[in-house]
Amino acid sequence: MTTQTWQDGPDEVRPDTAAANDDYPQSEVPRAARRGFWPLFVVLAGFVIFTPTMLSGARIAGAFPAGELLSVLAVGSLVLGLYVAVLAVIGARTGLTTVLLARFSLGHHGAKLAGLLLGGTQVCWYAVTTVLLADLAMRATGLDTAFTPVVVVVGSALTAVAAYYGFRGLELLSAVSVPLVLVLFAWVTVQAVGVAGGPGALLSWNPDGAQTLTWATAVTTVVGTFVSGGTQTPNWSRFARRPRQAFVAAFGAFVLCNGMMLLLGALGAVAYRTGDVIAVVMQFEFAVGALAILFLKTWTTQENTAYAFGVAGAELFGRPRKRPFVIGGVAVAIALALTGIYESLPQFLIALGILIPPLGGTIIGDHLFVWRGTLPAVADTTFLAVRWSCVAAYAAGVGAAFVTEQLAWGLPPVQGILVAALAVPVADRLLTAAGVRTRHVVTA
Repeated sequence: MTTQTWQDGPDEVRPDTAAANDDYPQSEVPRAARRGFWPLFVVLAGFVIFTPTMLSGARIAGAFPAGELLSVLAVGSLVLGLYVAVLAVIGARTGLTTVLLARFSLGHHGAKLAGLLLGGTQVCWYAVTTVLLADLAMRATGLDTAFTPVVVVVGSALTAVAAYYGFRGLELLSAVSVPLVLVLFAWVTVQAVGVAGGPGALLSWNPDGAQTLTWATAVTTVVGTFVSGGTQTPNWSRFARRPRQAFVAAFGAFVLCNGMMLLLGALGAVAYRTGDVIAVVMQFEFAVGALAILFLKTWTTQENTAYAFGVAGAELFGRPRKRPFVIGGVAVAIALALTGIYESLPQFLIALGILIPPLGGTIIGDHLFVWRGTLPAVADTTFLAVRWSCVAAYAAGVGAAFVTEQLAWGLPPVQGILVAALAVPVADRLLTAAGVRTRHVVTA
């Protein structure tokens, strides 16, 4: 049986040209195509430095005093970072995308659920960010709002270009945008601290009570800001040469960079009484330059988002190329952007914090407890239509996350992940004992 485990020696297998050109959406990434730590970190940082995340930080800041606010942001970011880092290691070990990992866990047809869930949420995120990009362009150029639909269509098409060409295109774009954005946001932070009256004034912040959130819901919102994209981290970590590189790159990007975006949104709410980063930078002397940097950064996130729903679509429809699904997803996102999806963002984030983490928990539990850290090659596996053991585990995880979120008890995303992961071996043994087949057929 051919298994996908990590070896440090050279890989003699050379990538198939057609698959290589489209980043292997239906197969393992061979060692010849693997990359080092920095390319992976830059791409992931470019993905998670996501301007709409600041809106979540601002919303949370309106509900908590400074101490509780920092605890919410810290706990939510750590939960998200650890969850994503574990998935990143699995992606590096196997060389598989998240939806291919879901095929092993949920079965051939069961994985379609993962494709719809992950690809669909990324299309929605693409639409949300398209609205922000259009707003950036309109404010920077002074165009009349009548041109908004045109800007949405043109901007959406342009921001998918690097995703169309694969990992290398994402790496190049992120290498340019990430340093510029880090410098911009460091400067914004210094200005915000000054406007607020210094560090002491920030630490004595108390909200006006207009916004109310429970602590558990706030942490769920933090996790929800990037749990859909984070669950798809194997899409990029599969290119890592070593699992430890994938772990550090993913944990660092999601804890530091995503946490930074949340904190900046909170600072904007405290110092400028708005979470709208565009409104903040418009007050600066170099507003046009700042808007240009934000536009470039948002473009980087869009590229990664399009890449994610492209590979999800390839698995969902069983096609060897992701590029048609990049184009199709962008078209759907344009329609959503023009029909007002941006207004539903808070509810969208809470739903993601309930539905997505148990999927990752199911993959983690299956990989650790059932497959014991190894997977057969995709080409050597005849997949079950549905692996009911993992479907049941996922349902249990979603149920746990939903109930605990409604009761405002504990950390719903964490409970969803843990219940799903631990339910996998239990369901596997129970169904096997009942005569239900729970393992794929390996032909080599």
